[in-house]
Amino acid sequence: MTSDARLNELGEFLKARRAELSPRTVGLPDTGGRRVHGLRREEVALLAAISSDYYTRLEQGRIQQPDPSVLAALAHVLYLNDHQRDHLFELAGRQRARYRRPAAQKAHPQLCRLLDDLTASPGVVLGRRMDILAWNPLAAALLTDFAKVPEDKRNCVRILFTDPAMRTLYADWRAVARDCVSHLRMTAAKHPDDLRLNSLVGELSVEDRDFGQWWGSRHVPSPSRRLGMKRFHHPVVGELVLDWDTLTCGGAPDQELVVWTAEPGTPSYDGLRDLAARAAGQTD
Repeated sequence: MTSDARLNELGEFLKARRAELSPRTVGLPDTGGRRVHGLRREEVALLAAISSDYYTRLEQGRIQQPDPSVLAALAHVLYLNDHQRDHLFELAGRQRARYRRPAAQKAHPQLCRLLDDLTASPGVVLGRRMDILAWNPLAAALLTDFAKVPEDKRNCVRILFTDPAMRTLYADWRAVARDCVSHLRMTAAKHPDDLRLNSLVGELSVEDRDFGQWWGSRHVPSPSRRLGMKRFHHPVVGELVLDWDTLTCGGAPDQELVVWTAEPGTPSYDGLRDLAARAAGQTD
């Protein structure tokens, strides 16, 4: 097959795949009155974080060497299985990097020791994809009982969107959730072949309309990724205004310890001490 014929077939393949998907499947609103079956070109480009012009030229067979990262993003957006992904890369004249499933992450021992020493501050260890790898009793008392969440579902973003209690616990749930989606998208851009991450995004895009819309947006999170402030409406101790900060470990650069603290002498400080006492009583 000549190069031009291959690229033309690539365009036909992309058009056929987007015609098979509905906006609802990828988490976009369906406003009706559509003149095309399935997704529009602009919608595919938006979800894949590429320009509409680039995607249009790709469908028209006018891109000689599509970037592998763009192909990986399109494979995710169009819900391609492994065979279809291989076919996509073959038509584009690109060698698909074979994905190696990463070993299950375990919290780094040094971060665990630091976490164990935190008795008056909630803390969690987050790994890749914002998976929750470890936590202390006060974090469970503040957020949720992570031990009751199945290990393969123990993910910060998944819990934020699927546990209804999170929407009342966080005073500004929408801002918190949207920033989490943006951070997850940044991770996906660095690791486009991460199957577990792709599965998580696909699941949440279907289950939650907000997630799907925010995933397709170009929202940029706050530059202060390492620290900030959050307000909580806690069902036991009431309103808490907590500062949060992160600590990374040289031995595990893809893990971070997130800690929440309150300014001494404030009602939030007293509330956190009350919560700590309750948590200690439950674990005695």
